[in-house]
Amino acid sequence: MTEASAVSAARAEPNAKKSSSSRWLRHGGLMLGLVVLFIVIVMAVFAPLLAPYDPYLQSLATRFAPPIWSPGGSWAHPLGTDQLGRDYLSRIIYGAQISLVIGVGTAVVSGIIGTAIGVCAGYFGGKVDSVAMFVITARLAMPVILVSLAVVALVGSSLTVVMLTLGLLLWDRFALVTRATTIQLKSSEFVTAAELQGASVLQIVRHEILPNLLNNLVVVATLEMAQAMILEAALSFLGLGVPAPLPSWGLMISEGKASILFEPWLITIPGVFLFTLVLGTNLLGDGLRDVLSPDGRN
Repeated sequence: MTEASAVSAARAEPNAKKSSSSRWLRHGGLMLGLVVLFIVIVMAVFAPLLAPYDPYLQSLATRFAPPIWSPGGSWAHPLGTDQLGRDYLSRIIYGAQISLVIGVGTAVVSGIIGTAIGVCAGYFGGKVDSVAMFVITARLAMPVILVSLAVVALVGSSLTVVMLTLGLLLWDRFALVTRATTIQLKSSEFVTAAELQGASVLQIVRHEILPNLLNNLVVVATLEMAQAMILEAALSFLGLGVPAPLPSWGLMISEGKASILFEPWLITIPGVFLFTLVLGTNLLGDGLRDVLSPDGRN
């Protein structure tokens, strides 16, 4: 390499980094999703420090206290209290933990299953691919919410059961994406070179296939997190999700529906937080897809 080319390469590297950073910062949806997710993560991690009360502490003397913006509201309970006198702000803050555990746990379980199926189908092809596609088609034919209701009703509702049930039902998107990408990567030069050097299938998958799937897996994981949080809220609303008295936002909506005409904030507040978290997660996934795609790198 000549001195002039070395100088050009040295100048190009900072420019590339600056362009990459500006591309992320210019994407409004991505930035908004990051901010929303960051706030919820802070709420979940520092819940014991942020929550003014124990989320399980009951006080019938202060039940149905209105939020601060309503007549009769006070800063003692800024978001009011529920039918058992539990501080709503504290339960909202702790509810962030439930949503994140469900979202992340489901994405991990479904990601492991879907990635394994998709990589095997895409790399080996033939009969393996046919069997994998049959399994994926069978999974797509199952209504997720009905199967989840049946499983939770038979096994019993708990945080672990809900997370595993959703994880075992939401892996199809991972499988389809990784299968299609693996088929493309299998014919690439670096995979062919690794095969010619005598690398085993496990080595090729670990060192050549999976690193190139990472961007796609991150994008799919964010979308599956949002779907899992919605499904958890739906199951909790129907009484077969996270069991009481855990402060799930879906369960809070379910508990407040009986008083919707007189205390509408019992449904509105957790509904707004759930909507904001799901919207932020979807915006993050869409933004990552745009920024990490080959077209978005230009």
